[in-house]
Amino acid sequence: MSANLTILKTDNLSIGYKSGKKQSEVMSNINVELKRGQLVCFMGPNGVGKSTLIRTLIGAQKALAGKIFIEDKDFAKISAAELSKLVSVVLTDKINAGNMSVRELVTLGRYPHLNWSVTPNAADLKQIELAIDQAKVRPLENRKIYELSDGQLQKVMIARALCQDTPILILDEPTAHLDLNNRIEMINMLSDLAKETNKAILMATHELDLALQSADRIWLVGMNQPIINGFPEDLVLNGKIDAVFELKGFDLRTGRLEKKVGKGKVSLSGEGHAYLWTKNALERNGFEVIDDSEIQIKIKPYPLSWYIKNKGEHIVHTLENLIEKIFN
Repeated sequence: MSANLTILKTDNLSIGYKSGKKQSEVMSNINVELKRGQLVCFMGPNGVGKSTLIRTLIGAQKALAGKIFIEDKDFAKISAAELSKLVSVVLTDKINAGNMSVRELVTLGRYPHLNWSVTPNAADLKQIELAIDQAKVRPLENRKIYELSDGQLQKVMIARALCQDTPILILDEPTAHLDLNNRIEMINMLSDLAKETNKAILMATHELDLALQSADRIWLVGMNQPIINGFPEDLVLNGKIDAVFELKGFDLRTGRLEKKVGKGKVSLSGEGHAYLWTKNALERNGFEVIDDSEIQIKIKPYPLSWYIKNKGEHIVHTLENLIEKIFN
């Protein structure tokens, strides 16, 4: 981890909006950094200024004070053409791509690298193919953009950003329109890409559970609080995440929803996934799992079944029947 090189950093950055001589500060004293080979998840409640910071980091709006450095160069001295080779962006804004195909949209990512003839060479074509595969949009490559779902379009926009082949990739809520399976695929893909390509990837997200399992670092910000740049597990153990999100009904120690108990106590023996999901079903239905109880449940793996000792002895073959039996 210490071998990673810092590619972007801020120095007492203040962000917000100007209107004439008046300015409205959204966030101040921002001192954070992005390192090559790391996926950083940027997290906090709505309205704290995450999108404002992202727009500032990509040059879409000016900082109120302080500085940004990319590869130790003052951001203010980096030209638009140079910046397009350093930072690629995926925002949540809708695009109007007309009759363009997926492949054509991905190809746009190469434009910062093309010469005056705007003709892709062999290296450009190779990068286009690589980006399509990295973002897992190969089955969509000949589809028209207007035919895509919001989730599919988001993955295509990531492919376009990967095609740009910059050392920094910044994304604003890239999983917002994806189902659970695709959200997991997306964050795993970004985590792998950071390590395999040595990119610095910054991702604003609300996916706390996935971020804790995949991010190398978290930028954590609360209302009227400075950004905390920390190791995910440290932010759990020191209470920073709980303080910012004021989690209700979610136990960060276990990464699970807290459930009210009161239906009784059971003892459970077994192993593997069957044990974990049996415990989940019991706790979800209000039972506390302890070491020793009058109600005893033993998981038998082959074939999968549950032996219950409760007012007699019983064997059931589904968890639904298990819950019904111990309720009686």
